[in-house]
Amino acid sequence: MTLPDTHQIYDVLSATWPSADACAVGPWIIRKGDGGGNRVSAATATGAVTKNDLQQAEDAMRELGQTPLFMIRAGDDALDQHLSDAGYAIKDPTVLYAAKAADLATERPPPVTAFTVWPPLAVQSEIWAAGGIGAGRLAVMDRASHPKTTLMGRVDDRPAASVFIGTYDGCAMIHALEVMQVHRKKGLARYLTRAAAFWALDQGCTYLTLATTEANVAANALYSSLGMTRVGRYHYRTLPKG
Repeated sequence: MTLPDTHQIYDVLSATWPSADACAVGPWIIRKGDGGGNRVSAATATGAVTKNDLQQAEDAMRELGQTPLFMIRAGDDALDQHLSDAGYAIKDPTVLYAAKAADLATERPPPVTAFTVWPPLAVQSEIWAAGGIGAGRLAVMDRASHPKTTLMGRVDDRPAASVFIGTYDGCAMIHALEVMQVHRKKGLARYLTRAAAFWALDQGCTYLTLATTEANVAANALYSSLGMTRVGRYHYRTLPKG
């Protein structure tokens, strides 16, 4: 089975969860996050870098009022070592998943369980806020420029979950899947993932993709049980506080 490779999914991640601004500074891409989280705030290398290049990126991020943060992707082994030597610690090791959307779009959620909604409803913002997904991340969803949507999940006749989906280069990517604490373990995350696959097919996408941290044991178990494949990974490097 052919799936998108790691570097394609990095591009999908950037396109569907875009930073407020990005510019080239020497051998770096420096991103302005505006409260949108690590993915839109981290610097990435555009090629080979040396330890002497780190200061340029650090200065550029500090000028934006951001704590220096680097994303380490496949092929960034030398950068990873330079940052480790400089005292940067690993943060949020993350797994990239992919599957053919048609392989997931085999069973529709029960009636009145998943609804396509754009723009998001106020109740969805409340669900996200309860899970720590605030205004900065909602702004990321709003500025995504390719076809996109949210899905609202319902259970027990009430809103209980929300997820954002963006598209790019034949892929749909899930972001910010949040189920209210009181409604977890009722199958909503599974239903919304399958509903996302149906929506992806309707948009002409071939693949459904997503990223989740290694520490999110429940999410990793869910996506593996659905037959999604681990196709890559990344992590961040940041200076320890204090």
